[in-house]
Amino acid sequence: MAITLVNPEGLPEIDAYRQVAIATGSRLVFVAGQVAWDADGVTVGAGDLAAQVERCYLNVATALAAAGATFADVAKLAVYVVDWTPGMMPLLQEGIARAAAKLGVTPVPPASLLGVAALDVPEHLVEIEATAVLG
Repeated sequence: MAITLVNPEGLPEIDAYRQVAIATGSRLVFVAGQVAWDADGVTVGAGDLAAQVERCYLNVATALAAAGATFADVAKLAVYVVDWTPGMMPLLQEGIARAAAKLGVTPVPPASLLGVAALDVPEHLVEIEATAVLG
């Protein structure tokens, strides 16, 4: 496996992600920010953050698969959420949990969560991009 995820001593353990990804592979995969579109470009879960997070993770998994990768190969995620507040965390976690159950994985690479004013279209509430490393 090209990625080892760790929580070093001296940093807090966060359930949703690991603090460090150690990459030993030789091929990088950069996945464009994925929004809650289905294959036809129709927004899934309009107004529902958990549903959109779930769809974003499923779309990231689809993009990774096209490169021969899975969430086990992801070294870093960036999550952009419109008008983020800490009270939205349960919805974010619900969406991640639903996607994880469908994918049969626990996606916990290092992640950055950024609140943004807007995304590409008003109905998109979240966008997720990934960087993966393959051996």
